[in-house]
Amino acid sequence: MFDVERLVGNCRAALRESTPEVAVKEVVERAMARPDEIERVLGTPAAGGITTLHHSPELTVLHVIWAPGMAIYPHDHRMWAVIGLYGGREDNFFYRRTAQGLEQAGGKKVEAREAVLLGKSIVHSVTNPLRQFTGAIHVYGGDFFGVPRSEWDPETLQERPYDVENAKRLFREANERWRAQCAVAGS
Repeated sequence: MFDVERLVGNCRAALRESTPEVAVKEVVERAMARPDEIERVLGTPAAGGITTLHHSPELTVLHVIWAPGMAIYPHDHRMWAVIGLYGGREDNFFYRRTAQGLEQAGGKKVEAREAVLLGKSIVHSVTNPLRQFTGAIHVYGGDFFGVPRSEWDPETLQERPYDVENAKRLFREANERWRAQCAVAGS
């Protein structure tokens, strides 16, 4: 049975390994293999949002729900991250820094039951291309809320300091769009 405290404990123990990010990925992969158990504990996704499951200087664990059709602009973490999906899909678009700014550099589709490891210098944007919610567990190798990070304007790709209020607004707007689409479809 999935248990948040056990997941966090296993991730904390993995930090003592020689390659903690790889060990954490294995922990998350084991958890994602049982998506029904995760949903039973965390609930069926019904609105986009971010819930903190654990936060310390060396490890942050988040429960992230992407609303249908939601997209978030390019951003970095400045620490490794393991993203595991227990439902839906996440399309990641990767970027590299150049003298002229950001340049697209590939992508990765992450499906339910999968986990992906992102290095600490990765810049990516995320889209949920489906007409259903995407449920994920994000594990970061550090203080996700305390490390200064960057985001990039989605139109101009100009770098600016990461703004958590801007990210929260995107989740609210995505939820509002989804509710409006459902109301129109139901009429």
